[in-house]
Amino acid sequence: MKQKLALFLAILGWISIILQFYLMMETRTISRLESVIRFFSYFTILTNMILAISFSVQAFKKETIRILTPITVYITIVGLVYQILLRHTWSPTGLQMIVDELLHTIIPALAIIYWFFYEDNKLNYNQIPKWLIFPLLYLFYILIRGHYSGFYPYPFVDVSKFGLNQVLINSGLLIVVFILFCALFVWIKQPKSKVIE
Repeated sequence: MKQKLALFLAILGWISIILQFYLMMETRTISRLESVIRFFSYFTILTNMILAISFSVQAFKKETIRILTPITVYITIVGLVYQILLRHTWSPTGLQMIVDELLHTIIPALAIIYWFFYEDNKLNYNQIPKWLIFPLLYLFYILIRGHYSGFYPYPFVDVSKFGLNQVLINSGLLIVVFILFCALFVWIKQPKSKVIE
């Protein structure tokens, strides 16, 4: 069951990413190269790609992949940020709506369920700094590229609109959310002491 669910998640992830790429190329108003760069500048896309690759590997091995918890944290944040901050900013229809829900709602939910039942690696709070490397590198990338290209993938990191100070505050708050969820996931999987009656 574990490997079958991993395979299902991997297939769902790849289908969603490929369809989103197709839709973006079909509706682009900028050059193909810039469209491709922007496509891979979304945290949602990168996280879903990492998830799809990791679950593709998981589908063919019995041992749980070592990076299951950080991946689950990343995709959880993808889902939460979208539902709380971004859902109201647009109203996709048709195939775009389906792909949107897959990337931001269905895949995150299934990944959390998979993690809850199958994460069996030993987790500790000392691992959290390593798990933050990816989101921090991503933040530096979009801020540097945004400075030169004028394109920011998410409105809350748009320096041209909010200014660098406010964007750094927004980013700092988001990093705190990452840390809290990392800690929560570790805590959930910590062995609980039995109550002595």
